[in-house]
Amino acid sequence: MSPGPDWSSAQYLRFEDERSRPARDLIARIPASRVARAVDLGCGPGNSTELLRDRFPDADMLGIDNSPDMLAAARRRLPGARFEAADIARWADPGPFDVILANAALQWVPGHDRLLPALLARLAPGGSLAVQMPDNLDEPSHRLMREVAAAGPWSAALSGAAAARVPRQAPGWYWQLLREAGAASVDLWRTTYFHPLDGVDAIVEWLKSTGLRPCLAPLDAGQAAAFLDRYRAALAEAYPVAADGKVLLAFPRLFFVATR
Repeated sequence: MSPGPDWSSAQYLRFEDERSRPARDLIARIPASRVARAVDLGCGPGNSTELLRDRFPDADMLGIDNSPDMLAAARRRLPGARFEAADIARWADPGPFDVILANAALQWVPGHDRLLPALLARLAPGGSLAVQMPDNLDEPSHRLMREVAAAGPWSAALSGAAAARVPRQAPGWYWQLLREAGAASVDLWRTTYFHPLDGVDAIVEWLKSTGLRPCLAPLDAGQAAAFLDRYRAALAEAYPVAADGKVLLAFPRLFFVATR
């Protein structure tokens, strides 16, 4: 599911409040009142699993991820839940589940035209597939990342970096796919969060645990440092610093809850 070397739970959780807010908003839209069995796909360090457990405390809760570091953090956080190592694209549990949650995970998994109908088919009647994916590839943070990757001495090494993330489909594409796959209802929306951060260095630190990973993984330490220096300079032009030292990071996200 994830590109490059193992994910860092500590780096990811540096912005836990900001990362958990979309999961909280997504879980709030799940219509079920009683859930016997739930799974969190790409559970990471367990912050989204914890929110799901809080909403459905009586459910048998399973989290899956392909990062040993993330799974270790999740098990420490929620010792009462089950966590398993698995890749979402190869995960074969037939269910049925009352809730399948995928918060900021499926943007790394190809083949949505096959994956989403397969996940929907593993729901019990009345169950929901709840998905949130970053929709920020056109934001300066990611546009400049691609430009720096293509323009520097590392361009050959990073020629495939952009392919690590699945190309965005239009919201209507997801609605049509899920309806044709048998969803009785599809609740679909897009939200842009605006995060005040402590300068462009904070943007870099945020993205080191997610979007920057495919750019940094192929580089040695010296190349990575040079890449980040050039990227920070580009960010400084795009994200002006306010009088209090903050910059405002716009972060659009696409959400849907498909219910059988």
